[in-house]
Amino acid sequence: MENIIFNELKVRGYNVDVGVVVMNEVDKNGKKIRKQLEVDFVCNKGSKRFYIQSAYALPDKEKMEQEQRSLVNTGDGLKKIIITKDAVAPLYNDEGILVMSVYDFLLNPDSMEI
Repeated sequence: MENIIFNELKVRGYNVDVGVVVMNEVDKNGKKIRKQLEVDFVCNKGSKRFYIQSAYALPDKEKMEQEQRSLVNTGDGLKKIIITKDAVAPLYNDEGILVMSVYDFLLNPDSMEI
């Protein structure tokens, strides 16, 4: 599914990169841990920038939290999107992240502007 999303973004004229979010955490023993989380797509076109995660399915709350973790920790207010194969109507979740199906993304050229 990532190839389909990547190809569509390129057709729409976006420059596409992979992003990395660095997090510093402390484990239960007090040891500092540095983690790197990946953002599947960082999309740029002129003054527009989006972060996109691709998830085949979001069957439960834990999977949703896993997919949005890197997006929530970017430290900025740019638009964040999760694209999934699940047939969900486009909606904003509690974290302000737009969740949409790959079908809505592909069939509506303005889907990222919702």
